Amino acid sequence: MLAIFLKTLPFFALIGLGYGAGRTRFFSEEATAYLTRFVFYFALSAMIFRFAANLSLGDVLDWTLVGAYFAASLTVYLIATAVALLRRRGLEEAAVEAQCAVIGNVGFLGLPMLALLMGQGAIGPVMLVLSTDLIVFGSLIVILITGSRDGRFSPLILRTVGLGLLKNPMIMSLVAGLAWARLGLAIPVPMQEFLTILGGAATPGALFAIGASLAGKSAERISVAGWLSFCKLVLHPLAVAAALLLVAGADGFEARVIIAAASLPVAGNVYILAQHFGVAPQRVSSAILISTAVSIVTVSLVIALVSTAV
Repeated sequence: MLAIFLKTLPFFALIGLGYGAGRTRFFSEEATAYLTRFVFYFALSAMIFRFAANLSLGDVLDWTLVGAYFAASLTVYLIATAVALLRRRGLEEAAVEAQCAVIGNVGFLGLPMLALLMGQGAIGPVMLVLSTDLIVFGSLIVILITGSRDGRFSPLILRTVGLGLLKNPMIMSLVAGLAWARLGLAIPVPMQEFLTILGGAATPGALFAIGASLAGKSAERISVAGWLSFCKLVLHPLAVAAALLLVAGADGFEARVIIAAASLPVAGNVYILAQHFGVAPQRVSSAILISTAVSIVTVSLVIALVSTAV
């Protein structure tokens, strides 16, 4: 446990550095927004494309693993939704809270950290989690909120969802990389070096941006944020572990990487969606802040547990 904690500490130290820079106003909110945009559209996309171009579709799309991860995530999603509805929250707020319960910071934190800590073999399973989160649950929240506001679920919602997916650079870079691999083309040396240099900025840039963005968030509605953090850091990895190890019988390396990915704190893009729709952004902000702080211990613990069983 201590050895894993010491290995994860530099990643969280970078988040802390960004938090300090944002908190002292050395790094402004505008600067954080531009850094996040650079990482999201350029550096992280280059990293994902380079990783995916060296994978096959089978490395990412294992239907047993996809089914188990989806079923476990949906279970936690429904639990969080039910609790929100019992508290007499509307469907929109329930959808946002459920998103907090299952969507982890896989792109900015999980991909670089797990690839380094668990090896290059972790890339495929992490991509599987990232794809499921973005395509399935990223679409679901748009459908639920838009449908709730319109009073009905129109086919036009699917057009909005489709355009959103096409505009997501993480999805498009993953698809482009897998297509490149499918064609069996070698990446030219200049292109490889370009992608390596640009993608190398993704890890420090993403972690610093996470910290700087947290500096502008406040911890309000602690009880609800604590519950959502518990869902994400405890219930979600437990449900995924149960689905993979007990139900699906998948106890290999890929399954354990997926469990580690499920233990990650609430993703920043949930806040972006909450802010975009104007639904409980402060609640999401608190959940991100609390879950990220607590995950310094919980993520290390989960990675240590799955690593000893690999």
